[in-house]
Amino acid sequence: MKLSKRAQNLKPSVTLAASAKAKELKAQGLDILSVTLGEPDFSTPKNIQEAAIAAIQSGKASFYTPTAGIPELRQAIVEYIEKYYGLTYTPAQTLVTDGAKFALYALFQVILDEGDEVIIPVPYWVSYAEQVSLAGGTPIFVEGLEANQFKVTVDDLEHARTTKTQAVVLNTPSNPTGMIYTKDELQAIGEWAVAHDILIVADDIYGRLVYGDAEFTPIATISEAIRQQTMIINGVSKTYSMTGWRIGFAVGNIELIKAMTDIASQATSNPTAVSQYAAVEALTGPQDSVETMRQAFEERLNKLHALVVEIPGFTCAKPQGAFYLFPNVKEALDMCGYTDVTTFTDDLLNEAHVALVTGAGFGAPENIRISYASDWDTLEETVKRIKAFVEKKRQK
Repeated sequence: MKLSKRAQNLKPSVTLAASAKAKELKAQGLDILSVTLGEPDFSTPKNIQEAAIAAIQSGKASFYTPTAGIPELRQAIVEYIEKYYGLTYTPAQTLVTDGAKFALYALFQVILDEGDEVIIPVPYWVSYAEQVSLAGGTPIFVEGLEANQFKVTVDDLEHARTTKTQAVVLNTPSNPTGMIYTKDELQAIGEWAVAHDILIVADDIYGRLVYGDAEFTPIATISEAIRQQTMIINGVSKTYSMTGWRIGFAVGNIELIKAMTDIASQATSNPTAVSQYAAVEALTGPQDSVETMRQAFEERLNKLHALVVEIPGFTCAKPQGAFYLFPNVKEALDMCGYTDVTTFTDDLLNEAHVALVTGAGFGAPENIRISYASDWDTLEETVKRIKAFVEKKRQK
């Protein structure tokens, strides 16, 4: 059976692959600890569950919805953006999608022609580059140095810019590093993008998961010119512990939104109806649960970071947001005789029964990603096993 070149060249998500392998081994009876997925371990808040049940019982969740989303949810998105961003949009400038991932996919499909370029800071979320390639575009990687908290500068971006550059992706707080761009850094990048007519793809999915004294500044809020140049990508998965509900959204230029809606109409028809009604409650209902979960993640971060930096050969800048640690393990690789990080993570899984994600999938071959969106007992035992594994390998 013939496969297209597109399918043959596609790289699978390393996070989903690592999670699937962990589940496979666990099903075989092995005691596997998995810290692979960016998936909160909390149940979806009760008020959101009840809104979904009510939608089912009323019958309104039984039918197709408009491709762009039910009017109630598009209005809720407008109100949410006004509340947390201070910006005014209309429902026509919003699109509800099957997860924020599909919002990104649809956006790249409508802005890229063959050979067009998208600048992607490294480390990057695993799907950006593949989605750009699937749209016929070319991902251009710009390294964010660890010494600069993995962040890129305008000089870095300008060095990568060509006449084919169509967009730049900004994910802050970042997956996988958890680092946050300051307002001044974002302003400089935003003004650069405006000056060169480059679309800013603002992946704000972790914007409400911020810790310590750090602050999240949505780049679209910095100036009207930058807002006009920005497509906001967000969703309910991380903030409201709704990963399985698959609801994301895009907010921005009305022509782009319409084109993205047309893509969605041929790809998915519409997001799941019951999930949309649940998302209305998430965005407009009580927000207490968000702060409860945020505080729990911050407590885990503080405790876990202190343990991880005690592992021989591990160094780790402390994240400011999201729910990932991204330690540099180069010294550990060297002392344990490894030449690449993926083999190291494979052996961790097979020998220590710890599943985490290789940094190679994020463009960072000296790092690993540990998700602390898991219960504390799992996290604590994970670090113990990693430390014991390194110490055992080092002695050989």
